[in-house]
Amino acid sequence: MRISTRGGVLAAALLFFSAAVMAEGYQVNTISSRQLGMGHTGFALKLGAESQFFNPAGMAFMESRVEASGSFNAISPTAYARIGGKEYKTDNDVSTPFGVFGAYRILDNLKAGIGVYTPAGSSINWTDNWPGATLNQSVKLAAFTVQPTLSWRVLPGLSVGAGLTMTWGTVNLHKGLITGTQLDGMLGAMGSDVRFGEITPASVVLDGKAGVAFGVNLGAMYDISEHVTAGVNFRSKSMLKVKAGKTEVSYATSDPVILGLLSSKLDGISKTEFSAEMPCPAVFGFGGAWHNDRVTATVDAQFTFWSAYKNLDISFKGASQFDQHLEKNYHDSWLLKGGVEWKLTPRFDVRAGLAVDFSPCDKEYYNPETPGMTKIEPTVGFTFRPLPNLGINAGFMYIAGTGEDNASYTSVNILTGQPETFTADYRLHALVGSIGVSLSF
Repeated sequence: MRISTRGGVLAAALLFFSAAVMAEGYQVNTISSRQLGMGHTGFALKLGAESQFFNPAGMAFMESRVEASGSFNAISPTAYARIGGKEYKTDNDVSTPFGVFGAYRILDNLKAGIGVYTPAGSSINWTDNWPGATLNQSVKLAAFTVQPTLSWRVLPGLSVGAGLTMTWGTVNLHKGLITGTQLDGMLGAMGSDVRFGEITPASVVLDGKAGVAFGVNLGAMYDISEHVTAGVNFRSKSMLKVKAGKTEVSYATSDPVILGLLSSKLDGISKTEFSAEMPCPAVFGFGGAWHNDRVTATVDAQFTFWSAYKNLDISFKGASQFDQHLEKNYHDSWLLKGGVEWKLTPRFDVRAGLAVDFSPCDKEYYNPETPGMTKIEPTVGFTFRPLPNLGINAGFMYIAGTGEDNASYTSVNILTGQPETFTADYRLHALVGSIGVSLSF
C-alpha cells in the first residue's frame, strides 16, 4: 500500500540534506577536469574561462578572443558504519557533477563569461533496513549554479572580477519513519504475534526542489613579480528556501490492522504546510603561485564560515506537535590545497596535487546521510593537445576519510516524542574521475 501526500516533511529533509552535503560532501573539488589534477587549486592561477569559478579576476588575463571548457566528473563514494560489532556498507550510485564555462574578450582588459556548474551533490544509499534507517535510508542531491561574470584588468598586473551566482537544487530522499523494534513493542502490547525485527515497517520518499538563491563570487589577482602571483576570492552567504514538495509514504505490510495502527500515528505528517530556511555559508579563499615557462606550483587555503549553521527550525502549520528544532552546531573549517603542473612537451602537461578537507561536523551531531570527517585527497592529471587550440583534460582524485569513532546523533522519536541517540563508528573513501575539453580561438 502506498499513500501519496504533500507536506512539510519534504521541506525539512531538503533543507537538512542540502546543508549536510554542501558541508561535508564533494562539492568544491570536482568542477574542473584540468584543475582536479592539481588538487583543484585556482585562487592564484590564470585559468581563462574556468577562472569564473576559482577566482573571477583571473579571467581578465585571458589572451584568446573566445574560450570554452567543459568537464564531466564521476564520483563513486563508499561509507561504512560499525554498530555493535557489525559493519554496514552503503550501496551507492555514481554521482556525476559537471562544469561548463565560456568567456569572451570585450576589450583587451575586459572579459565577460558565463558558467554553469554543480557546486554540491551527493548520492548515498544505506539500504532500507539498516539500523539507522530512521535517520536516512538513501539520498540523492544536486545543486546547480548559473554564474554570469565580468573581469577587468585594472593595471597590467592587477585585476578584479565579479560574478552573480544563481543556485537551485533537487533532492530525492528515502527515510524510515519507525523501526521494526518500535512496532514490535506496540504489536506485543496488542497481543499480536507478528514481528518485523530488522525490517523498517514504514518509510517516506521525498522529492522536491529548492528555489533560486542569489549570491556573488568576487575576486582579485595581482602579479607580485614576473614569476609570482597572488589571488583572493570571496563567495557570499545566501539563503536557500523550500516552499513545497511531494512526499510518498510506503508500508512494508498489507495487514489492515497494522496499516490502521501505522496510519493513525503517521498521517499527521502528510496534511500540513511548513516554513523553513537555511544559510549557505560564505567562503573566503586565498592563494599564491610560482610559475615559469615550464612549471607552475600553487598553494590555496579556503575558509568556510559554517558557524552560521547552528540549528534548523521547521514549523508545521496546524501540526505543531511535529515542529522540529534540529541542532547542528557546525564550526568553521579549512580546506588546504596544493598542486604542481609541468609542461612535459609542447602538447602534454602533467599535474599532481593534494588537498586536506577538515570536517565542520562535531561527533556529537553526526548524521549518517553524508558521514563527515577530515578527508585527505591526493590527485593526478594531464592535458593533451592534439591541436594548438584544443585540449583534452583528465584528472583523478582519491578521497580517504580519516574515520570517526563513537559518533552520535540525537533525534526525537516521531511516535513517542522522546529523544533517541544513534551511535556508530564511520569510515569512508571515494574515487573521482574527470574528463573534459577546452577550446580557444
